[in-house]
Amino acid sequence: MKPIRWLDLGTIPALRSQTVYHAVAQAMTAETPDTIILVSPAQPYVCIGYHQDLEKEVDLAYCQAHQLPVFRREVGGGAVYLDEGQVFTQWIFHRDHLPLNLEHQFDLYIRPLVQTYQALGVNAYFRPVNDIHVDGKKIGGTGAAQIGAAQVVVGSLMFDFNKATMARVLKVPSEKMRDKIFESLAQYMTTLREQLDPLPDRQAVKALYRQKCAAVLGTDIVAGEWTAAEEAMAVELDRRFTSDAWLFQTGGLRQTGVKIHEDVRVVEGAFKAPGGLIRVTARLREDRIDDLTLSGDFTMLPASGLGALEQAGRGLSPTRELLVTRMQGVYQSLNIQSPGLSPEHFAEAILLAKNGS
Repeated sequence: MKPIRWLDLGTIPALRSQTVYHAVAQAMTAETPDTIILVSPAQPYVCIGYHQDLEKEVDLAYCQAHQLPVFRREVGGGAVYLDEGQVFTQWIFHRDHLPLNLEHQFDLYIRPLVQTYQALGVNAYFRPVNDIHVDGKKIGGTGAAQIGAAQVVVGSLMFDFNKATMARVLKVPSEKMRDKIFESLAQYMTTLREQLDPLPDRQAVKALYRQKCAAVLGTDIVAGEWTAAEEAMAVELDRRFTSDAWLFQTGGLRQTGVKIHEDVRVVEGAFKAPGGLIRVTARLREDRIDDLTLSGDFTMLPASGLGALEQAGRGLSPTRELLVTRMQGVYQSLNIQSPGLSPEHFAEAILLAKNGS
């Protein structure tokens, strides 16, 4: 491999901490080096996954009252509260420079993070599909996307994490549920601050991570420069990421406005698969799927696969056999990768919604 460009951008505005890696990906040409970005946000914010429905996942009233901006990334996964307690580790590589198999990508990406934690004395290990654990507690997850000409994989070095705020920004049906989320975060999530005393120097940890990346990837990692083309793209993405059109989309089809009457009903449901939560909103007309919207906190490549699955469901009588067959066809035709999710899981989610479960 050619040398990899290292961009340690330090602490930058919250919005830019997301748009920088999108910008490198969108501006990528054949001459652009594979790039690793390290960055932390100067202000706290909430970030939702590409396939999520904002109004179902985030307590917008709370975020507005506490001046917490909300952004949508082009990477899958769930809604998360982010602040200066994390150093984001963002890989933007040419697609043929990373394993084609998404689970193998996660394994490669996570390896230097695990080795960094271990060198610091933290008993970290890879927990498939895409998590890092320490003695049964999560210290980091990862996400991936194809953006422009690039393959992007992102995660973080978890120095600290505000679990109480994380529990508060999520939209949940009851305060009892919120209390349970906070209790679960406290019990099953950890950070470097909890694992080490004193907390290690941030620059020293970054340098250690750089060494581990070079060893795992088998090439030099060289400090580089942010280009004018990438800055121009980032400015454009700054505008896009703060637009309502981008933020409030669900990544799927919009309802067509067919009048609801005695033969039409709208149903909703959710199914927890190993790879994440699948949410379903469907309109049934004479017991056929008239419209279908899918969302959730999973990873799927290509991102257009979700819209294709929605289209494939339209017009079907929602039976398990028909749904599985149609979803399998989409998976095969688009070569969809969705670790921990299968066509059967999407079929199950649709059936649960139909049956009111």
